[in-house]
Amino acid sequence: MTEIDTSVPHSARIWNYWLGGQDNYPADELAGDAYTAVFPGISTIARSSRAFLRRSVRYLVQEAGVRQFLDVGAGLPTVDNTHEVAQGIAPESRIVYVDHDPLVLAHARDLLTATPEGATAYEDISLFEPERILEAAATTLDPARPTGLILSGILGHVADHDRARDLVRRLLAGLPSGSYLSVNDGSRGTDPAYEQAQDAYNESGAVPYFLRPVEQIEAYFEGLELVEPGVVSVPMWRPDGAAGPDPIGQHGGLGRKP
Repeated sequence: MTEIDTSVPHSARIWNYWLGGQDNYPADELAGDAYTAVFPGISTIARSSRAFLRRSVRYLVQEAGVRQFLDVGAGLPTVDNTHEVAQGIAPESRIVYVDHDPLVLAHARDLLTATPEGATAYEDISLFEPERILEAAATTLDPARPTGLILSGILGHVADHDRARDLVRRLLAGLPSGSYLSVNDGSRGTDPAYEQAQDAYNESGAVPYFLRPVEQIEAYFEGLELVEPGVVSVPMWRPDGAAGPDPIGQHGGLGRKP
């Protein structure tokens, strides 16, 4: 806890604030409100990203029969965390969360409330060490069984897109056939106000997050079998209910490793 400075805005706490969580401080609220003043839709994006995570995990458990998950860049616990969704359907599901942030580590206990039949674990490892991640995950997950790899809102923190693609490939390389990749990240080309707000945020001295063209998000799924409807704006990916939601600047998809 001595590494956490609550007087400086922190991206995980700001995201938590937009999601309606409680793990944030006045500095985070001020930064979040400043962003919202430029782009009020950011709270919708945050909640839509979480809803996509919920629907994709639900699909993997109910329709694909996946029973173990590797959630890299887990962030602060809020609602509908991966283990809550998966174990709510299949209590025997096993989940490994990975993050490399002292703030998230301090709250990791809230990610470790597993069902008696299943398991959850937290590994303090950077996204930039994929082989270490796979090695650590193997203490909780069976490397021979299909795994749902979750990368939710994390790849935008990798400045170089080619490096981000390489990290995805290296993580997938350690997972067996029948595993799935779930990605959703901020995208360019939908809302100029969103891009303006994010560009200003990146110049503020906070840890930057880079919005990417949709085709770059699609590139993460190279070599995988995309689940319909493919890579789309996240509210449009298998939405709950019959209403057709409007697209937003957050795209994602789900792909199966052959």
